[in-house]
Amino acid sequence: MGKSLIWIGLGTLALLIASAFADDVVVLTEDNFDKEVGQDRGALVEFYAPWCGHCKKLAPEYEKLGASFKKAKSVLIGKVDCDEHKSLCSKYGVAGYPTIQWFPKGSLEPKKYEGSRTAEALAEFVNNEGGTNVRIASVPSNVVVLTADNFDEVVLDETKDVLVEFYAPWCGHCKNLAPTYEKVAAAFKSEQDVVIANLDADKFKDLAEKYGVSGYPTLKFFPKNNKAGEAYDADRDLDDFVNFINEKCGTNRDGKGQLTSKAGIIESLDALVKEFVSASGVEKKAAVTKIEEEVEKLKGASARYGKIYLKAAKSSMEKGSDYAKNEISRLQRLLEKPISAAKADEFTLKKNILSAFA
Repeated sequence: MGKSLIWIGLGTLALLIASAFADDVVVLTEDNFDKEVGQDRGALVEFYAPWCGHCKKLAPEYEKLGASFKKAKSVLIGKVDCDEHKSLCSKYGVAGYPTIQWFPKGSLEPKKYEGSRTAEALAEFVNNEGGTNVRIASVPSNVVVLTADNFDEVVLDETKDVLVEFYAPWCGHCKNLAPTYEKVAAAFKSEQDVVIANLDADKFKDLAEKYGVSGYPTLKFFPKNNKAGEAYDADRDLDDFVNFINEKCGTNRDGKGQLTSKAGIIESLDALVKEFVSASGVEKKAAVTKIEEEVEKLKGASARYGKIYLKAAKSSMEKGSDYAKNEISRLQRLLEKPISAAKADEFTLKKNILSAFA
């Protein structure tokens, strides 16, 4: 069933909602605070510290709030890093973290928020103060939620590489990890052979015990060739997860889910392309034949990349030495436009492979 949303439980979805909306919360500093706050719109401002546990717990909720109010022109959702801007936080009487304050339109005299720290409660407060009527936006999770019913079907599938987080709903470290883990799942959602999943180990204790889980969160990787599982012992920042999966699964994604410059590159074909580029006349035709013979040996995704190499070689021979350079420029222009993730992957692969011909 792949990564069907049927597997996503509503309770876990709320916990693992994406932190992909961070750009929708305006980062306020000593330089821009007075330009953004107290002007022609009301502002809700979180004063936080990066090391603060309560702030980390609030982060995904606050980011959901920012995303939901993104189009509300009469309201700004902002945040101030008090480690970096101590004088600004001191100016507004911040003595603990997080402190959330509402600044009415045209005023720098704040009202402290004392309510619940959920996106829904914050939205209700902002709507009341700012005269808006905004509802909290939600997005489907890309994390596959495991249960006793689907665990073997998903995790033990020998055609998939599966990363599993064993967590407990009450675990603070699990809650802190949740936004990052959701970003990992989003980054690899286009990789059909990669699954980012989790299991409520408090609810499914037998499965957790079966795989030696004694603390939360525990992360285990189940590659195609080892369904006994292996411990994930790397750090838990987004880049650490991404590097781990790229290394283990042969993928080439960055933290935003975009293909890197290494995607689609096949060393044996790159070597033949060098021969092709330096050849002339009859030798060029012979070089294309070599590329074609090598492509026929490839399987899976490599076979698909090989066809791009071969088409590029034939087009270069027909259209001249400037073909690759001109085509790369065209693809780059397309990549700078709003396009689907699938198209972005397609154009990036072609651009990467064409670079060998340029």
